Amino acid sequence: MSPTDTAPAGDARPTGRRRAGGPPAAPRSDDRSGLRSAGRKPTTTILVTAILVIVAMYFLVPVYWVVINATKSTEDLFGTSGFWFGESFQLFENLRAVLTANNGIFPRWALNSVIYSGIGSVVATYFAVAAGYALAKYRFPGRRVVYAFVLGGVLVPGTAVALPLFFLFSSIGLTNTYWAVLIPQLVSPFGLFLSSIYASAAVPDELLEAGRIDGLGEMGLFHRLALPQLVPAIVTVVLFQFVAIWNNYFLPLVMLADEKLYPITLGLDNWRAQTDRLPEFYQLTVGGALLSVIPLAILILVLQRFWRGGLTEGSIKG
Repeated sequence: MSPTDTAPAGDARPTGRRRAGGPPAAPRSDDRSGLRSAGRKPTTTILVTAILVIVAMYFLVPVYWVVINATKSTEDLFGTSGFWFGESFQLFENLRAVLTANNGIFPRWALNSVIYSGIGSVVATYFAVAAGYALAKYRFPGRRVVYAFVLGGVLVPGTAVALPLFFLFSSIGLTNTYWAVLIPQLVSPFGLFLSSIYASAAVPDELLEAGRIDGLGEMGLFHRLALPQLVPAIVTVVLFQFVAIWNNYFLPLVMLADEKLYPITLGLDNWRAQTDRLPEFYQLTVGGALLSVIPLAILILVLQRFWRGGLTEGSIKG
């Protein structure tokens, strides 16, 4: 008896094998769909990889250019290719010149940037996460209006409010002070919006109800139960706000007149403006740009593990 004779009589599905004395059976539909999806997967992977490579090059090529040209002398900066080293390697000499130029003003600019970005990002993140948690977990009259104002704040660029802020701070005598740059950075509409969305998904209502049953107050619920669940959102807002304040140029330009209060961005632009009469300021500007990138790279590397930990925790919970 052949193997085909032992198959059940009611099983009429084709098996893809050659029947005795007949043509081969056609493959099943699920086999054909599997073959089609297997053919599409490599193409999709290649396309996504190519797009990611292009995006990575878009962001990394300027950093590569800064690193390469920070090692050159003034002659090599203009006489050699911008994407390869010059005849002499003067990285440490250039960095030493950056740190000692104008009586060591660059370390003061770096300290100012750390003060503006560090304090501004931490305080703004706390306010944004607290307000976003409240919007996500409490129902109160006017909640939709508050959301509309938050979205409006996200859409308005910072340059549009710089001049009104200058007139406001000028009327109360706070221009040309640390407060003139720091206070406007304590509000982050984007961080608030992101925190509200994340809190609505990451903080279950059952957890808050259990905390209330255990006798926790509303502040205790936020600090002891909600904040640990919001770590990925907190890290994201801190990083975005820190980078935004660190790279901010127009607000300090409007608010500050004292060179000792400048952040790095405004100080480097001040050096660049002097390159027409003093070409050596090109080296100072490029070397200063290289030093200004290092804190951002360190911050991303340090905070990366919190993102990975938050994503892993979310996948385990799911």
